[in-house]
Amino acid sequence: MASCCTAKFRFSISSCRAARSSRPFPASLMPSFPLFHSPFSRPMKPTNLRSVSASAAVSAGAASTTPTFSWDDVVRVSQPEFNPNDSSNLRGFFDKTKACNRGAELQSEFLPFVVEDQIVGYIHKGFAENLRSFEDVFILSKDNCDGGKVMLHQSLKSADDRTRAVREVIKCLAENELIPGIRNELFPVTSSYGAPVFFSLERAAVPYFGIKAYGVHMNGYVEKDKQKFLWLGKRSLMKSTFPGMLDHLVAGGLPHGIACGENLIKECEEEAGIPRTLSSRAISVGAVSYSDIDGHRFKRDVLFTYDLKLPESFVPNNQDGEVESFKLIPVKHVANIIKRTDFFKTNCNIVIIDFLFRHGYITPECFGYLDLLQSLKRGDCS
Repeated sequence: MASCCTAKFRFSISSCRAARSSRPFPASLMPSFPLFHSPFSRPMKPTNLRSVSASAAVSAGAASTTPTFSWDDVVRVSQPEFNPNDSSNLRGFFDKTKACNRGAELQSEFLPFVVEDQIVGYIHKGFAENLRSFEDVFILSKDNCDGGKVMLHQSLKSADDRTRAVREVIKCLAENELIPGIRNELFPVTSSYGAPVFFSLERAAVPYFGIKAYGVHMNGYVEKDKQKFLWLGKRSLMKSTFPGMLDHLVAGGLPHGIACGENLIKECEEEAGIPRTLSSRAISVGAVSYSDIDGHRFKRDVLFTYDLKLPESFVPNNQDGEVESFKLIPVKHVANIIKRTDFFKTNCNIVIIDFLFRHGYITPECFGYLDLLQSLKRGDCS
């Protein structure tokens, strides 16, 4: 606790502990609900996954339990004969987009986080109480018209000053277990993509301040025998979030000070051993977005999407220890995995659904086509 006590900001450890003990909305009590219209109004009977052991009910935050499924389970569930009646049914896809867009009715519980007259995030009223003790950094104002807002102290003029001051606050909150999973990675705080950066914030704190975060996700695919296949990764069991779950071949957050394309090339090398000569051929194909409230966390994410056609001879090789293994699976079978299971890290589902649209696996003949297409950009895509 020494670092908290020696910080220059006026702060009471006891008040921070009290705030922690009185958090009013634990994540486990937050309901899951559809944010948008779905053409499927009646509940669907759950798909029988037989002996598959990981329906991995993992929330949009850190995984509380470790999935136990194997690649054999993944392949078995993906087979058309496993559930021959769901070939054109989009209901399973809608379930996955809803899982990324929970809590719309809870937005009134959040205060705008304003920097230089720009709204850069949203902070839960309960979590905001933890910031009152840091009166040289954060100002909580009460406005009878708009219900109040959170601002930075006017003495913090420059981006560097703000970054340093907020870093000390985050360090204290983390030591008091109010922000878990510190990554020591800074994300830019802006009002929109490409706008001026007001300061940089620890990645683990981003959802607690409702900052819009950006990332890159790449579909690595192979064409052989007139069929397309996707390379999938299985996350390391050592990962703090979604351990052991399925993931893209390459994906990562967009830190401060690096462009999307260069970040993708870096992630390609680290996560799959893809050399620059190959990764530089990745094609930018758009973006997806989602807005998810889970307790005090408000995730407002935009994912830039890329496709990379890989040679048949290529085999990925993880370099950073974050991926346990890889497997090449037919795209049609990957679609079945998404519809039938919760094996994938949550946001990977919407990126792959986008791939299915763009490559003709989901067509206008499918009931709910346009509703599902719109659901891939349910968040603020700016």
